[in-house]
Amino acid sequence: MIPFSPPRIDQKVIDEVTEALKSGWITTGPRTKRFEKEITAYCGCKTTIAVNSWTMGVQVLLDWWGIQEGDEVILPAYTYCASANVIVHAGAKPVMVDINPEDFNISVQAIRAAITPRTKAIIAVDLAGFPCDYDQINALVNEDSIKTMFNARNDLQNKLGRIIVIADAAHSFGAEYKGKRSGALTDVTSFSFHAVKNLTTAEGGAICFDLPDTFDHDEIYKAFCTKILHGQNKDALAKTQKGNWRYDVEEPGFKCNMTDIQAAIGLVELERYQENLDRRETIFKMYDSAFSKERWAILPIHTSDEKKSCFHLYQIRIANCDEKNRDLIMQEIFEQDVSVNVHFIPLPCLTAYKKRGYNINDYPETWNKYSCEISLPVYYDLTDEQVLKVIDAVKNAVEKIIH
Repeated sequence: MIPFSPPRIDQKVIDEVTEALKSGWITTGPRTKRFEKEITAYCGCKTTIAVNSWTMGVQVLLDWWGIQEGDEVILPAYTYCASANVIVHAGAKPVMVDINPEDFNISVQAIRAAITPRTKAIIAVDLAGFPCDYDQINALVNEDSIKTMFNARNDLQNKLGRIIVIADAAHSFGAEYKGKRSGALTDVTSFSFHAVKNLTTAEGGAICFDLPDTFDHDEIYKAFCTKILHGQNKDALAKTQKGNWRYDVEEPGFKCNMTDIQAAIGLVELERYQENLDRRETIFKMYDSAFSKERWAILPIHTSDEKKSCFHLYQIRIANCDEKNRDLIMQEIFEQDVSVNVHFIPLPCLTAYKKRGYNINDYPETWNKYSCEISLPVYYDLTDEQVLKVIDAVKNAVEKIIH
């Protein structure tokens, strides 16, 4: 069976994790701090805080920004539930909008139509690793008419003076937009390093800050180090200094710091990340070459004059195919010992959000893409022979079910 997206765990990773275990630092320590600095350097952002998941990173971020009941946060209907769950847990209202006709990313026009005086943030999702239209989104929130509508609740919001833009870059570590890497494309970016992501730390994530220069990013880093450790103003590493045991808890914080065991995996992954990207791009090109010859295949956009994906997901679509037949095609692919997936079941189709009044009929482009989408295996250790098996399995399945 060809798996969908196994992590790359080899001897180099095992050795680094073993060294972390032997070092005596298995929670947040020197490896985590180095990992943060290396992410900052790689992405070109101003500072980075490592956390135990994308979800908790954004939960803390929304709390820090003061998102609360009565506020609205705009996001695409086509995304994983985490993007909306954090908004609900913050007490705010997720305002879902549709996606672009040409790709799977949030529509800037739909964002504009959804902005109200209650809008405090926009979460733009780089689905499959292809960056959103950040110049347009950044320009939109800086328009005088949009800024005039903005109602700041606290000093941070007043300092920015506009809606904050958050990049949901769970898929897009290493992606590029106009020569800049994901992590430095807008105000704040949150990465996921979950097991199925391009770069993994087993579980984990990172928040990258690139706010205007009026913000002190060193102070932001210190504030987040406190917030992710129950509001405690010293971590275990700081408390190892002689006589430095006394600490304070400055606020009722969260507990979502990254460990050195996780960072050990991430440091190896980051060191060889380019070869990972290169292999993924090769696999994408093999899929492109094979499926471009098929009349039924709608290929994903992964490279343009301005953007380059990090090749996280290959989202092929089957023309003139409904949800029922898509599912039958997938089952037939599985029968040929190839694992595939769907990214994602749209938020308005999920019980948790249907109960809150969201209706998929309000998001026609989201439904159009979801109903015929299949994600194919893409990962470093996938061999050329296995790629060819995937291609044959997809072609055979479509031929059997549709044509």
